[in-house]
Amino acid sequence: MSAPVLVRRVASARDLRTFIDVPFRLFPADRYPNWVPPLRMSVADALDERKNPFYRDAARELFLAYAGDRVVGRIAAIENRAHNRFHEDRTGFFGFFECVDDAAVARALLDAAAAWLAARDLHAMWGPMNPSTNQECGLLVRGFENRPTFMTTWNPPYYDALCAAAGLTKAKDLLGFWFSVEGETYAPPAFVARQAERALKGGRMTFRDISLRDFATDVAICWEIYNDAWERNWGFVPMTHDEFQHAAKDLKMLLRPEWSFIAYVDGIPAGFMLAAPDYNEALRFNRNGRLFPLGLARMLWYKRRAKSARVFALGTKAAFRSRSILALFAHEIMRRGRALGGTGAEASWLLEDNTLIVKPMLAMGATERMAWRIYQRSLR
Repeated sequence: MSAPVLVRRVASARDLRTFIDVPFRLFPADRYPNWVPPLRMSVADALDERKNPFYRDAARELFLAYAGDRVVGRIAAIENRAHNRFHEDRTGFFGFFECVDDAAVARALLDAAAAWLAARDLHAMWGPMNPSTNQECGLLVRGFENRPTFMTTWNPPYYDALCAAAGLTKAKDLLGFWFSVEGETYAPPAFVARQAERALKGGRMTFRDISLRDFATDVAICWEIYNDAWERNWGFVPMTHDEFQHAAKDLKMLLRPEWSFIAYVDGIPAGFMLAAPDYNEALRFNRNGRLFPLGLARMLWYKRRAKSARVFALGTKAAFRSRSILALFAHEIMRRGRALGGTGAEASWLLEDNTLIVKPMLAMGATERMAWRIYQRSLR
């Protein structure tokens, strides 16, 4: 790049609008057809320090990179105090990273984030987190030929090289698995049907669809299961009740309740699964990223016509992990998806070394579709 790289802090509402706009400038549809524009209001919400309850226990700084008058990248530096208390460490994070294919620009952005974190006495930098492991995270490293499913990220292949050139190394990969229900002779694997039947045998376990009429109650049940189920996972940070409610505020409109379940054992909530239509099938045509007037109309039109889905939350309390809840949920969503004429569903993001979930996924016929990477860098 001929012009010198200048990194500036986001200091105004206009700067924030520019920050949100960066990927729309970098990824024209004719060159990057698999990039699906995010909803601008969702990105703004993830960055909103006043309204998003995540920032009650976190802080962030935003940076823009310029080459002359041209915006060529962005990054956020994030201190997640809840993470550091829970894990008893001094880790900082970067997120919302977007960049042209230029190592100097990427290093300038990552160095700016690292300097801000180091000044807060943080000893390592992980990312990207947008803004935490409870939301979008990771850079795509495999599966670039695929269009991402709803609420997952896509970036060009050169991002991995940019991170390596800036001194970042792999911390962990997150996987996306695809369950196909296409084909005239398709049937769920026989052992899955047997496990699902065994799970319900005797009447101790029951399950039901998520209720839209009593959605607040079901969200509270899912929050309780979520924090229990994920507690020992790498990078996990418990969500406060307000955070979970905030994340769920739009789900009532987005979910198809017949694809989302809660399981009970002896009347005790034991596990849940949340799946939504793959709205990216509609949003890929929403090139400006705005919800109104056409974005919402496209999503509502697609909701009842969905052929594919994304399973974005799945958890079983530790005390009930031997109860075949995963097989029950997988069998039911495959059966229902097939009955509705669907093509399949993606389950993501799954930790690459979480054998308790990855091995059953493979055994049930899922195939790895995409992989995202979390990077790390020492600040000491």
